[in-house]
Amino acid sequence: MRLLREKEPVILLFVFILIYGFECSKTKCNNCDEQHFCNCSFQHLQHVPEIPLNARGLDLSSNEIKSIRMTDLRPHTELKTLNLHKNKLVFIHEEAFKSQAKLEVLDLSLNKLENLSSCWFKELKSLQQLNLLENPYTTLGPSPLFRFLVNLRTLQIGSLSLKEVHWIGMDELTHLDEMTVVGGSLKVYENGSFQASRPVGLVSLSLQSLFENDPELVYKILQDVSHSELIIKDSIIRTNTSTEPFKASKEGIRCLTFLNTTTTDEAITNLLLTLDGSPLSYIGLEDVHLVGQGWWQKAMFTHYETLHTVYIRNLDIQGFIKFSSMIQLAFLLKNFHKLSVINSMLFVIPRQTTCLLPHIEYLDMSQNLLTDLTIQETLFTGFGQLQNLNTLNVSQNALKSFGVLSSLVANLKRLIHLDVSHNSFVSMPEKCHWPATLRFLNLSNTKLLRLTPCLPSSLTVLDLSENDLKSFHQRFPKLTTLILTGNRFLNLPQGGLFPNLGTLLIQRNALRMFTQKDLSSLKNLRYLEAGTNNFLCSCEFVSFFRNKVDDLVTLRDGRRNYVCDTPFSLRGDAIDSVRLSVFECYMIPAVSTLCSVIILVLIVMAVTCHKLHIIWYLHMTKAWIQAKRKPAVSRSPEELRYDAFVSYSQHDAEWVEEILVPNLENAQPPFALCLHKRDFRPGRWIVDNIIDSIEKSHRTLFVLSEHFVTSEWCRYELDFSHFRIVDEQNDSAVLILLEPIEKETIPKRFCKLRKIMNSRTYLEWPEDEEKRSEFWSNLKAALSRDQ
Repeated sequence: MRLLREKEPVILLFVFILIYGFECSKTKCNNCDEQHFCNCSFQHLQHVPEIPLNARGLDLSSNEIKSIRMTDLRPHTELKTLNLHKNKLVFIHEEAFKSQAKLEVLDLSLNKLENLSSCWFKELKSLQQLNLLENPYTTLGPSPLFRFLVNLRTLQIGSLSLKEVHWIGMDELTHLDEMTVVGGSLKVYENGSFQASRPVGLVSLSLQSLFENDPELVYKILQDVSHSELIIKDSIIRTNTSTEPFKASKEGIRCLTFLNTTTTDEAITNLLLTLDGSPLSYIGLEDVHLVGQGWWQKAMFTHYETLHTVYIRNLDIQGFIKFSSMIQLAFLLKNFHKLSVINSMLFVIPRQTTCLLPHIEYLDMSQNLLTDLTIQETLFTGFGQLQNLNTLNVSQNALKSFGVLSSLVANLKRLIHLDVSHNSFVSMPEKCHWPATLRFLNLSNTKLLRLTPCLPSSLTVLDLSENDLKSFHQRFPKLTTLILTGNRFLNLPQGGLFPNLGTLLIQRNALRMFTQKDLSSLKNLRYLEAGTNNFLCSCEFVSFFRNKVDDLVTLRDGRRNYVCDTPFSLRGDAIDSVRLSVFECYMIPAVSTLCSVIILVLIVMAVTCHKLHIIWYLHMTKAWIQAKRKPAVSRSPEELRYDAFVSYSQHDAEWVEEILVPNLENAQPPFALCLHKRDFRPGRWIVDNIIDSIEKSHRTLFVLSEHFVTSEWCRYELDFSHFRIVDEQNDSAVLILLEPIEKETIPKRFCKLRKIMNSRTYLEWPEDEEKRSEFWSNLKAALSRDQ
């Protein structure tokens, strides 16, 4: 005992670790959409996964969940839909749904629940739909199983395992509108078990062979549930006794449908006798296997004046070739207003039978074997038949001649709706005849290649989808809805042809784009579906689609379906997400603007260079670098060709040529002067001439004046002379000030001139002639090679 106490903390810790570890390892499911619906189906889950707390819907169908614990759903108080269909549930805690006060739909079908508990539903005050089908429970009741479901509207219960049904509190379900019961193995049924507090609108019963094996039990069930609309499915009704239970339904039944049922002409005849005088207005036969030869004579004197609608789909008649004419059903046919015979191997209705349908308004013969020949018999109007017909559906047959069809329906003076889709017309004649009342025409999937003026202009709705059409030229003044989905149209149809068109469907065509002009031409267009086309995402179309299209129409198929096909770089992108650059959208203006900017910049640069003498600086820099790279050479007096290189402005040429040159070159001894006008080598770059002349001269003589400081070439000569003074460390510059110059007026680019004038003595040309002899003496001394 002591040892147990010592180990107790360890055991508790172990249990805690197991529990905590299980919770931590809980599978997550994050596959939730914008409406907070989480789809966790087909994931091999063994427990309820962790989902967002704000989830409103949870689909856990087709997993391997075996139990719902008390805490599995506790955090998810916002759930409205919970689907646990097709799991392996064997246990649900009594308080598993305690936090689900907002739950509206609960599906527990196709599990392994052997017992049902009313405690599950105690807090489900908002539940409207409950599905408990196909669980292995064998008994319902005796307890008020559903008493807490005060707002339940749809209930589905039962399975092939169900043996007994007792009182389950159905009388407390005050809002129940629809109920489905599966009980093919039922042995015991307590009277009143399925009787609700008020008539249930729709009841579906799947009782299999009980109609033949235990008709009394079926009678008791029908006595409780037969109110307005009754569906009998997955059953066998072949004998007269199997139809006896329907006596319980005679008083209130209005709609009776047989689904996936096997029956005989004898059983149907006896059913008509049984329900004779009932308010039955609708009979449906879907997926019914009928055996017999069509002998209905016993029911010829029954009364079914209210039976106006018969719906037959997927009817399989065994030994159809032996079936007698439908003329024996004249007592029923004469009352029909709506008749549907769909996918039942129908190839003709003889004109004698058509004569028995004087009140027929709606006739559906789709998915059958009608041909151009047999439809002429079926729609024969020679004796005034079918004159009340307003809706005709002959889609999915073997019709090929559009002209034959139009000539037949032309005699149906009250025809409004015509569906001839899924036939193989391929072409149509140029002219056709139609009843003036025709408003709705369905020509989808008829392999049409071209339209002609054959179509009736009275139409308000025209469906031409899934053909091979490229153009539209006929005018339809009354058309409000046009469906062109799945064709080869390159553009929207012309607005002038459809002045009243309000809805246009043109998906899956060859549209590249549509413009404001296209939509504006369709003046009354309100709704457009043009997605899933190969859109060219040009700048104009993208801008129009994103900014203006909503002002013109409503895109009913959603903007996400409008996707780029070209250019290739945008293929698959939603048009709303496309962002095009300025150059992609406005290539010519952008290039023009760019070129203009470049030209403007170049002009600004040129002006700047001119104002700041950038070009001059560049030329000087280049020449200076070239001169700098030349090896320094000490020239002997014999190699110096000139005594002086004269640098002067062209405006001072008269003084230089008439006064300076004669006085120096005619002196004793004479001075050899280098003048650019006289001594520069022709054809040679002027800068090279300047450099070469300065290098071959003993001195450089600068004739300074106001004109000198504004001359570019004088600047070159001055800079090269300064370079020679600094780099070659010689005293080669001689300055003559021809006229007074204020140093402040010298341009900044003549900084070298300022430096030379500040560091060297210069000669001033005297205005007084008496002082000129002294000027010449000083100049000759400065130019002398002896210096």
